[in-house]
Amino acid sequence: MSRFVTPRIAPSEITDEKHFWDRRTWLATVGAGLGALAYAPKRLSAQTQDTPTPYDTITGYNNFYEFSTDKEAVRELAANFRTTPWTVSVEGEVKRPKKYELAELLRGIPVEERTYRHRCVEAWSMVVPWNGVSLAAVIRKLEPTSKAKYIEFTTLMDPERMPGQRRGILQWPYVEGLRMDEAMNPLAILVTGIYGRPVPAQNGAPLRLVVPWKYGFKGAKSIVKIRFTERQPVTTWALTAPDEYGFYANVNPAVDHPRWSQASERIIGRFGRKETLPFNGYAEQVASLYRGMDLRVNF
Repeated sequence: MSRFVTPRIAPSEITDEKHFWDRRTWLATVGAGLGALAYAPKRLSAQTQDTPTPYDTITGYNNFYEFSTDKEAVRELAANFRTTPWTVSVEGEVKRPKKYELAELLRGIPVEERTYRHRCVEAWSMVVPWNGVSLAAVIRKLEPTSKAKYIEFTTLMDPERMPGQRRGILQWPYVEGLRMDEAMNPLAILVTGIYGRPVPAQNGAPLRLVVPWKYGFKGAKSIVKIRFTERQPVTTWALTAPDEYGFYANVNPAVDHPRWSQASERIIGRFGRKETLPFNGYAEQVASLYRGMDLRVNF
């Protein structure tokens, strides 16, 4: 079992046990869909001043434009979204390119518990107890070549199942990407669950990227393709509104969105606002990735 340390979460922040399923039930559910995925009871929580957001709120307030731009409508629209079978195509500068069944892609990589802050570019936030696998471990398994400088993630394109794709809100399919050193950082994970339950469709089932020091739109949902490339990917929001959404999208209270301040955030499910932290509070773990870069230009 690999060792990974983040600051401890305060006792007051631990979520009440009533929000968790029995783990054996969750294992049975995951096992049915993902085969021989290993589950490691390893809790790797990050310090925060906010209590974890209740499960019903996390799963009922979602940005997932593939279904709808109405955050509170996504859950209902995604209710019958089937995620089995599911394949992920691995392409580009990699030694093991192929179309993987999801269970095969993740097999042998332990599932971990990660309680992370989630900060939306729209200046709202949550605290989410994720379950997922280390992105770095997946990358090592796939063996990218020395030419791989970036990793690109693509969401499912299926307007019949994802009605929001019938509208020209964005250029579909949804594409996001990271530099390889960002992707190899221990904080970056591929999510398979929330609160010990399989991740719901509205939250990006069955596989979602979570990079907690970046704005939430970097987290591609319902991933069907992973591509390793020598060139920086053309990502969906940077293509749609390049003056508003950059490739890096690091949480930065000193750089406002053109239409609103990023200095503070609204905590979903609670009253009031709080100050936003640089890199969403993970500067100690990730600031060195951007040493010497102008983060106002490289936003």
